[in-house]
Amino acid sequence: MPKIQIQYICQNCGAKSPKDLGRCPVCGEWGSYVEEKEERAMIGQKAPKIISSGAHPVRLQEVDATPEKRIDMHNGELNRVLGGGLVPGSLVLIGGEPGIGKSTLALQVLMQMGGKRTLYASGEESVQQIKLRAERLAGEPDNLYILSDTSLEKILEQTSELKPEIVVVDSIQTIGTETIDATIGSLSQVRECAAILLRYAKEKNIPFIIVGHINKEGSIAGPKVLEHIVDTVLQFEGDQHYMYRILRAQKNRFGSTSELGIYEMQQDGLREVSNPSELLLSQNHDGLSGKAIAAAVEGVRPFLIEIQALVSSAAYGTPQRSSTGFDGRRLNMLLAVLEKRVGFKLLQKDVFLNIAGGLRVNDPANDLAVMAAVLSSNMDIAIEEDVCLTGEVGLSGEIRPVARIDQRIMEAEKLGFRRIIIPAGQKIAAKPKTIEVIPVKKVAEAFRLIIQK
Repeated sequence: MPKIQIQYICQNCGAKSPKDLGRCPVCGEWGSYVEEKEERAMIGQKAPKIISSGAHPVRLQEVDATPEKRIDMHNGELNRVLGGGLVPGSLVLIGGEPGIGKSTLALQVLMQMGGKRTLYASGEESVQQIKLRAERLAGEPDNLYILSDTSLEKILEQTSELKPEIVVVDSIQTIGTETIDATIGSLSQVRECAAILLRYAKEKNIPFIIVGHINKEGSIAGPKVLEHIVDTVLQFEGDQHYMYRILRAQKNRFGSTSELGIYEMQQDGLREVSNPSELLLSQNHDGLSGKAIAAAVEGVRPFLIEIQALVSSAAYGTPQRSSTGFDGRRLNMLLAVLEKRVGFKLLQKDVFLNIAGGLRVNDPANDLAVMAAVLSSNMDIAIEEDVCLTGEVGLSGEIRPVARIDQRIMEAEKLGFRRIIIPAGQKIAAKPKTIEVIPVKKVAEAFRLIIQK
């Protein structure tokens, strides 16, 4: 019989150790090691025979490359992120912080499926709690079945009897299988449950959507291997104090990872935001300083965002540098460029930066708008309201070209802006009709054009 060996496994990164360690030497997490039993074959014992699946090599030319028929989720933003809909037999993981709206999104999607038979299996909530949440979402579809159980075998048994077209498991960290002897939520349980669900989904051609928690570092809680097992990884982001939520695809075997969906959290659930630019822009500037409009692109989706900055004299010895929704290290770099290349002394100034709406943006083309907002606040002079900016700023103060410039210009033109400042040398496919495109080479050149006299 196989030899049972005790192993201690870090629940944060999966590192193994023969003894319990207070702090993981790999990821630095404290108290994350949990005892798990591991079966190993004894010396001289034959390894278990591998059962053949009957697969055989096929010529590439003989493979049918017909695109998979996708399931319409009746949710435009989710369809966009998935690449056109849900692929039958796929395993989709939705991760996000506690309370961000993962369960609401999953339940709301099933409630919108119309005549399709669906199953919502929860290991966290009772059927009464799910019923109350469904009433808040204002809907009671006829073909939505709910199940409250933490046993994976029970969930798959009910799935086989019910034969639903879509199954949601909420959450993978609360589900356990009897095939291994480990605590529910441990690395071994999460990994094994995900592997069983993937195998079942492929065999029965039933798509599964599983919900996963994230740790304080922002990655999926438990094993990183979970992200390798599933077909699609969706990250649900946002701030609980703001109404907007962003759904990003971090991995997608059936589509692009550059798409994103935007939702607005309301009392009766999540509302799709088809035109985020109009909601993310403040409607009343009133000549206030410290505001700049950036033509941003997240994934392949263009929208305009408002960047707010506040520069004031440092009240303490060390000036503060704080940013919300923008990379703090990049902000420090841009401030250094302002001081070195443009000549504005910000060494003894506090600088606070905020992306309106609670969004987090990573587009380097926002550099120019960030510097413009900081400069506007420092000089207490408002930027003209009909101008927006886009451009990556280099360390020498030059403005570098950005991707998808035509989409940025079209979005700004659609919202009524009269001028857009872009990097010099940027190629434009078609000349816009109602907006003036102004190319600039240096940061100082851009500032002279946007500051009101």
